[in-house]
Amino acid sequence: MVVFARRLYQMMTMQTLKLARHAATTLVCLGLLACGGPAEGPEAALRAWVQQGHELAEAKDRRGLVDMMSPAYTDARGNSRDDIGNLFRLYFLRTQSVGLLTSIEELNVYGDSAGEVLLSVGMAGTHDGTFGFSADAYRFEMELELDGDEWLLMSARWGEIGEELH
Repeated sequence: MVVFARRLYQMMTMQTLKLARHAATTLVCLGLLACGGPAEGPEAALRAWVQQGHELAEAKDRRGLVDMMSPAYTDARGNSRDDIGNLFRLYFLRTQSVGLLTSIEELNVYGDSAGEVLLSVGMAGTHDGTFGFSADAYRFEMELELDGDEWLLMSARWGEIGEELH
């Protein structure tokens, strides 16, 4: 899948590629997070959160994805919650369908109220572009905090698989 994604990456125009990469990266970063109840413990709640975010992203539910973020969200790229919401809006308007393949590499819970998830994501989308679809693979490192009974994304770093996270 990585080889396929890289070949598509090389064939896309730079403008389309930059937009697709930024929007898809942001989409996955947020789309892999969802609410989870504490009844099964924090690790199970985080896994359920990732699954719900996956489902929301494939359903192109921008509002649901943004609601999974803390109002205080910031990332190393200078994005705020509103910035990510706007990227979702643009990506969902330009993309007809979204497909994700996720794999949790590592999940850590700290004191039952903070967590970190390291995730690999293969993503593909159909659109009206030159090839009609795009695909890529990313790795995400996400920091989460339990706010009441909801896990919220506080910060994230990501990059293409095999490259440094930013």
